[in-house]
Amino acid sequence: MSDLSSRRRLLIGAASAATVIPILSRSGETAAQGTSQPAPQPQPESQPTLPAGYESLGPTEVAFVEAMVNVMCPADELTPNGVDCGLALFIDRQLAAGYGKGERLYMQGPWSAGAPELGIQTPMTPEQFFKAGLHATNDACTAQYGRTFDQLSEADANSVLQKLANGSVSDARVPLGQWFNELVYPLFTQACFADPMYGGNRGKVFWKLVGYPGLPAFHTQNMTAYRGKPFPGAKNPQSIQDFT
Repeated sequence: MSDLSSRRRLLIGAASAATVIPILSRSGETAAQGTSQPAPQPQPESQPTLPAGYESLGPTEVAFVEAMVNVMCPADELTPNGVDCGLALFIDRQLAAGYGKGERLYMQGPWSAGAPELGIQTPMTPEQFFKAGLHATNDACTAQYGRTFDQLSEADANSVLQKLANGSVSDARVPLGQWFNELVYPLFTQACFADPMYGGNRGKVFWKLVGYPGLPAFHTQNMTAYRGKPFPGAKNPQSIQDFT
């Protein structure tokens, strides 16, 4: 991701192949002794308002993710920028759904360091881990540049992403190299090439970019005939929504 063209090559190549804040209960004040007034009841804590269209990410997190996907997928003659392609929305929806909640993960521990091939070892859900790494990265940006990730120039933001990918940004709370390479980047590539019904790949732009025809079952019978050639059906790829 040293420049726009190299980031684009990285994107096409991919096709070929929280801060955890404990929820604390707030007890009400005890009524004065000898009064007939009932003790005031604890009020539910107000939740931060989520940006329009988002289900998991708060305002600071949305700013980070939108800046990140725009650096990783800049607008050019091939695609709109990452936000306009729906990449941030896809990531948010995944974090808000069963994947982000860890519904299919074993979450009982023990939580000891494992070999890299064993994957992420953490008591956090993917949603929590994503947000923890995001805030740790913002802290690192503030320490180095005096501003959060979304406020950096494109060149500085790209440099931060490169450093995350090669493991040169460290944080005592979150393994940021693993966070970026095993959680953030996979979510980014999925956002690019998943069916548009999940929020990303808006307008099937990435399918068209790589010549993928989408879901039509008939395209498999032409794999031999069109091996190494453009497949005609890729001009108008079909998604799940086209069949419902």
